[in-house]
Amino acid sequence: MTLPSCPLWIAGEERITRLGEQIPVEDPATGDIIASCNGASSEDVNEAVRVAHECFKSGIWSKSSRDHRAQVLERAADLLNQRLPSLILLESRQTGRAIREMKAQVPSLVRWFKYYAALIKTEERSVLPTTGKLHNWIDRKPLGVVAQIAPFNHPLLIAVKKIAPALAAGNSVILKPSELTPLTSIELGKILQEAGLPHGAFSVLTGYGHTTGKALVEHPLIKKVDITGGTPAGRMVGAIAGRNLASFTAELGGKAPVVIFEKADIDTAVNGIVFASFIASGQTCIAATRILVEKTILKEVLSKLKTKTRSIAQRIGSPQNPESTMGPLISAKQLSIVEDLVDDAVRNGVSVIAGAKRLSGTSELDGTDFSKGYFYPPTILTDSISCNIVDTRIWREEAFGPVIVVIGFEGEEEALRLANDSEFGLGAAIWTEDLSQAFRLSNDIDAGICWINTHHRNDPSSPWGGVKNSGVGVENGVDAYHAYTTTKSTIINYATTVERLSSDDWFSEAKAEARYG
Repeated sequence: MTLPSCPLWIAGEERITRLGEQIPVEDPATGDIIASCNGASSEDVNEAVRVAHECFKSGIWSKSSRDHRAQVLERAADLLNQRLPSLILLESRQTGRAIREMKAQVPSLVRWFKYYAALIKTEERSVLPTTGKLHNWIDRKPLGVVAQIAPFNHPLLIAVKKIAPALAAGNSVILKPSELTPLTSIELGKILQEAGLPHGAFSVLTGYGHTTGKALVEHPLIKKVDITGGTPAGRMVGAIAGRNLASFTAELGGKAPVVIFEKADIDTAVNGIVFASFIASGQTCIAATRILVEKTILKEVLSKLKTKTRSIAQRIGSPQNPESTMGPLISAKQLSIVEDLVDDAVRNGVSVIAGAKRLSGTSELDGTDFSKGYFYPPTILTDSISCNIVDTRIWREEAFGPVIVVIGFEGEEEALRLANDSEFGLGAAIWTEDLSQAFRLSNDIDAGICWINTHHRNDPSSPWGGVKNSGVGVENGVDAYHAYTTTKSTIINYATTVERLSSDDWFSEAKAEARYG
């Protein structure tokens, strides 16, 4: 059987590379190969960058009016909205994400195009209070050709979060999606072209990070690199970008703490925990993985979490089943990482409340054969008499799977110490009905995003980024748009000729005072 081919997207058309690798795209729920992905070679990268640079220098997009760019982004939003049914199915198939998740997530993407369309139509430029008869205003100019590297877990969402501000600013964009989930990125290229984006302003290069990705970020014409991925990969990409003096944004690893106080509503907190922990099968960088519970309510929280996870596990099935609660992990490699960390914790004597073993047999919901895919159940680990879980790898390392660690604390000081006991600082959440308590703790938690009585809320206007080893810079909001621009300061001297003759002749033979600066 001939598999569908996932080509490159360069200069507004699909291109089949004859030089790069052919990469199989797998359905993680069944293990079936559903497509063949073209791996872009260094020659393909050079061609895409050349076309993008020519487009940028021509000014057809980079110097087009803000109104025109906004209209294109708005049309892209409308077209995306029209293609939702097919995009949702394709996104679910390639990621293994439950269709109910994709039906909620993918429609939200139109907001990013609409937000940045509105931003560039309404942005005000600064006029600075300079000394003397000078008028100084600030313009924002696009950077040039920018490279964006998106991960497997939210292929469309994370790509659109990067693409929308970059295009709004007038840049030419080259997207490298994960080789595991490239299919919807090509469809996005078609949507942007139909919306009116000129050829060369957006390209998609599929391929492996160590070949295609490396060749792309090393290219001397790349003026900015924006990556979402693991911290080790972010460090390597950042080092390359630094050598070329390219701008750099990175949203990297996480190990999000969720702090549950005695004053929380326990039922809503438990619902919040399981959403934060098990959405996308735990494959999100802000997944709640370290659950800190005030000891007075620890037993009750564990009991309710166990009941909730049992209910989730009983309803795991095919990702395309609307009633299925959770899909598989993305690959055999990712499953192995999760198993290794959980097995290590179990060997060290942690207490297993739920899960901790790969799913086998068939689904109670729809008969799905778990052995063919990479299914792992929602898993809860906690302290035991023989093991303090904070001494295990699972406390510190990012599993990127549906695994949580639950431990108790006494008082705000200990809660804060445990919450900050991580090299990461992307997301955190606090559950309490005492908002004074929530404010005190949120103020001191080392995280770029802190939710109170909720989790994983994400809006185009709200900055999204971390501290410590969780990244550099932010996505979303005005800050992301600014990061895709450079400032240009223009200064006009509006003094009269007489005034300029009297004050601006620095080397005059007269002793009149001349200006400096």
